[in-house]
Amino acid sequence: MTDPETFVETVSEENQTALSRLGSSKSLYADTGGEIDTEPVLEATADAEYAAWQTFAGWADDEATDEVRAAFEATADEERSHYETVVDELGDDEYDPSDVPTLHEYLRDLEDTVERVGGFVGRLLASKRSKDQVVGYFVGDADPQTASLFREFGEDLDDQLERATDLLETVCQSDDDWERAEGAATGAIQAAYDEYVETLEGLGANPKPVC
Repeated sequence: MTDPETFVETVSEENQTALSRLGSSKSLYADTGGEIDTEPVLEATADAEYAAWQTFAGWADDEATDEVRAAFEATADEERSHYETVVDELGDDEYDPSDVPTLHEYLRDLEDTVERVGGFVGRLLASKRSKDQVVGYFVGDADPQTASLFREFGEDLDDQLERATDLLETVCQSDDDWERAEGAATGAIQAAYDEYVETLEGLGANPKPVC
């Protein structure tokens, strides 16, 4: 048996390389298809927020456990609010989100509650790092108001991580449960990382940091 704090530490350590690269400036380059400018950054963020909203809303709809369903519903509501806020920043009420990110394709294939909660944690560990890059972009662009907005998104992710780790204690009743949750968390991070690598290679960029 383990505990939520150890779980997060273990997943973070075992996926250190992937998480480090997802938190690099190349991550934003990949997310925007090589166009690091305000509109592409906002569009990439809107796509991610929309996908998260749909993922957690779908999970909430078919979750039988009240506590877990309430957590997924709260997260879906936050992600919908994030999406609507970003669309407002874009000034495009007709914005149509693009294809579902690989991370969310992976999450939506999870049907077991334990694995979903584990995947929830993995998604947060990956997303927190990409959000930091968005904040950094707007700081560098001398747009402190928008940077502050995305810092608030990051604070919501912190709250979501606390929510997710609380759920771990609820749903993980055995060593096997913890192992399955850990596998799903790693799977979520690797799904995000695989797309990062594939996109950068498609752009002719090296996904590894240049030392």
